[in-house]
Amino acid sequence: MRAVVLRGTGGPEQLVLDEIPEPVASDGQEVVEVKACGINFADVLVRLGRYPQMPELPAVLGSEIAGELDGNRVLGLVRGEGGGYAERAAVDRRWLLPLPAGASFAEGAAFPMAFLTAWIPLTELVRIGFGARVLVTAAAGAVGTAAVQLVKTLNGAPVAAVGSPEKLELPRSLGAVEAVTYEQLSELEPVDVVFDLVGGELFASSLSLVKPLGSAIAVGYAGGLWRDVSPTWLVGRNIGVHGFYLGRLMGRRPDLVEQAGRDVLRLWEGGAVRPIVGAELPLEEAGEAHRLIEERKSTGKVVLVP
Repeated sequence: MRAVVLRGTGGPEQLVLDEIPEPVASDGQEVVEVKACGINFADVLVRLGRYPQMPELPAVLGSEIAGELDGNRVLGLVRGEGGGYAERAAVDRRWLLPLPAGASFAEGAAFPMAFLTAWIPLTELVRIGFGARVLVTAAAGAVGTAAVQLVKTLNGAPVAAVGSPEKLELPRSLGAVEAVTYEQLSELEPVDVVFDLVGGELFASSLSLVKPLGSAIAVGYAGGLWRDVSPTWLVGRNIGVHGFYLGRLMGRRPDLVEQAGRDVLRLWEGGAVRPIVGAELPLEEAGEAHRLIEERKSTGKVVLVP
């Protein structure tokens, strides 16, 4: 079958379309006919050799897919050997969900990672009261657009921060009560929660916006690793900091993640939220898809279509 293989670390040219053996389902798995595969920033970090848990190369990347299984439309998370940048992938049954009626395969591939990464910390790590101001960074990206919608669904007031003025309108259209660029962060009124996908200096500066008894959640580090935060500083401000990593949680609390998947899927089925697809490209253009993400030119989820 055809698949995009990451031959080694480096630039997008390391992603090569090739013929590889068909996947074989092990116990508890099914082979899904992949119709769309979502690309995550973690994939870019793996290609650059900067991911904390690097796979053995060469490898097929891609952790979320949508496709067909025995005549049914499904979406799911790929774990272990063999990723979703391929025509078929072996997926654990526990990580498969039905694709809602009327949804496209591209939307299905844009759903699981983004919405689980936003839903679980926003419901398990913090309490969002009615009208609570929640600052979402990278708010025009896949996880950011999910977080903006979920904060609104939880009766909070999402405040969006993005990297450029061109990206302001998308989070506004999804319910953000305010939207600013990163250069304008200091102009914001204090917030109850920070949901941060950028890391680096931006995360450190966003902590100064958190109200007493508020919290910040460190999720992504697209802008660099987080600066260490002293407990002395946190105690003095009466705020907390949480960290969230979906991949580790799937291994240690799989039942919680499974339930969260079902809960947030119901929100999509009920029309409260929807995954945002920013671009669809064929497998042959996997390198270009990575460039869009790496150069911060994309919004929503970038999806590969076999």
